[in-house]
Amino acid sequence: MEQQNPAPGTRRPGGRTARTRAAVRDAVLTGLGEHGYPGLTVEYVAERSGVHKTTLYRRWGGIEGLVADALDLAGEDGWTPPDTGDLEGDLRALAREVRDSFADPAAAAAPTAFVAAAFQSERAADALRAFYAERFARCEAVVERAVARGEAPAGTDAGAVVRAVSAPLFLRLFVTREPVDAALADQAAAATVAAVRAGAFTTGAGTGPATAPPAGG
Repeated sequence: MEQQNPAPGTRRPGGRTARTRAAVRDAVLTGLGEHGYPGLTVEYVAERSGVHKTTLYRRWGGIEGLVADALDLAGEDGWTPPDTGDLEGDLRALAREVRDSFADPAAAAAPTAFVAAAFQSERAADALRAFYAERFARCEAVVERAVARGEAPAGTDAGAVVRAVSAPLFLRLFVTREPVDAALADQAAAATVAAVRAGAFTTGAGTGPATAPPAGG
């Protein structure tokens, strides 16, 4: 990607380059929200960002590169997972964040378009995969704290747990297109905690259910 856009995590330019990249990112997000991936064009991004389309083609290679870099830049934020003091509270907060992110149709337009783009572009799919892998990696601290407190068995697969709590929400959002509310988010968290305590996410031999107190106790 030396002549287009750097692969995720390889370079973090500053100054004017960073401002240009941010302006382009904002234009991509706006365009995805307004037109979706199929309707997004380099001409639109150029007009919206103020960056000449020749530059866009030279640095990003086209729409696929622009979308991939927008996702890469989104992953550079300072977001941290919740720390409520117990596993169920943390997972409930994570599930509600997913629900809240897609509750407002206007706010959800761009992230929904990113998911749609992943089905139409392999490069967008790679970028989306990298974005969520990094996001889930940050969330693993939630499970690691729970293991340290005795709420989860040693050997619990933290990555599997944080994916499990959001999986039923994404199923409804992007597959069955059913509504997602706070009650469903809480249910997803409670079900995941029950599975954790039963040892469903443990790896290796000699692991078993946690001896944690009951929820709310």
